[in-house]
Amino acid sequence: MKLRTHKTTSKRFTITGTGKLKQSTVSAQHLRHNKSRRQLAYAKSYKLTSLHNIAKIRRLLPNL
Repeated sequence: MKLRTHKTTSKRFTITGTGKLKQSTVSAQHLRHNKSRRQLAYAKSYKLTSLHNIAKIRRLLPNL
């Protein structure tokens, strides 16, 4: 059976040059006018995925 890529996972996660998984933070788009500049600056940034989730995400992205 062919291994398939989970498409929504591939859109939400990217792999860095050192092999770590990078994901965008939440709350960047919805109801922006209620948020402070500090919240919006944090929401535009990226963070590294925690170690206990990496195995699950790698299973969804077999071709990374």
